[in-house]
Amino acid sequence: GFTDKVYRARRMYFHDLAIAYKHGDPIPRVDYTKEETETWGAVFRNLNKLYPTHACNEYLANWPLLREQCGFREDNIPQLEDISRFLRERTGFTLRPVAGYLSPRDFLYGLAFRVFHCTQYIRHSSNPSYTPEPDCCHELLGHVPLLADPNFAQFSHEIGLAAIGASEDDINRLATCYFFTIEFGLCRQNEGLRAYGAGLLSSCSELQHALSDEAKKLPFDPDIVCKTKCLITTYQDQYFVSASFIDAKEKMRQFASSIKRPFAVRYNPYNQSIEIVSNTQHVAQIISDLKGDMCIIFDALKKIENSINNDK
Repeated sequence: GFTDKVYRARRMYFHDLAIAYKHGDPIPRVDYTKEETETWGAVFRNLNKLYPTHACNEYLANWPLLREQCGFREDNIPQLEDISRFLRERTGFTLRPVAGYLSPRDFLYGLAFRVFHCTQYIRHSSNPSYTPEPDCCHELLGHVPLLADPNFAQFSHEIGLAAIGASEDDINRLATCYFFTIEFGLCRQNEGLRAYGAGLLSSCSELQHALSDEAKKLPFDPDIVCKTKCLITTYQDQYFVSASFIDAKEKMRQFASSIKRPFAVRYNPYNQSIEIVSNTQHVAQIISDLKGDMCIIFDALKKIENSINNDK
């Protein structure tokens, strides 16, 4: 679409919307054109046929909710503000409009604050099956359904936390791990393999390729993944398979512990800030918070036990 003056003007409109956005404001609603909606519809229609047999269970569980509550339909491009409110209630994530690619550090820092940077523009109508950069088909069909899953959202969040204060080399290692999990990851489910990566779930051809016998598949190991080359304009040379999101999260936690920085960090959901944990006072506060949570857990277990005994 680079030579299409009308498309370039439209892209500039979306660029200006994103640049003008201020944190805390409602995300501007867009009146998409007939051509844009038809392009979305072509992508939506083809992918929707594949999801039941190719998408992971967590994706499929949230798909009906997005159709009911956020207007995910073939003839309608959902609005970011509606999706952001939906995600906030489900997992605490929110969306922020962005004009295009961010640096790996800026993007990962957003995840640490449970913010997902999201484009509003759509790919050129001449080739609905491909886009060289992330558009709203990729963001909304690929990422959003899984950001509504608590385990997946936490996995994304912890990759972001690991980036806080990291060196450029470590940022690149984390970004590569993100690429081969959140973008192109596979997991074992239903006695087979399913896709959870957004790059796969927003591309009919690569989704089918990745789950075929032709694609090379390796167990997910962050130490190996971080050294793997990311391919943008072709299929990946290999895909990495996790037992589950929880398994991938635990492996990434171990990987994150190898990142050299003189402090630890945690996210405070009450004031939506990142707290540096660098002395015993900080640790004592975390322990105090954990004690409160443990009291709730023990109280709940006691009530469950009493309920079971009363039913006997």
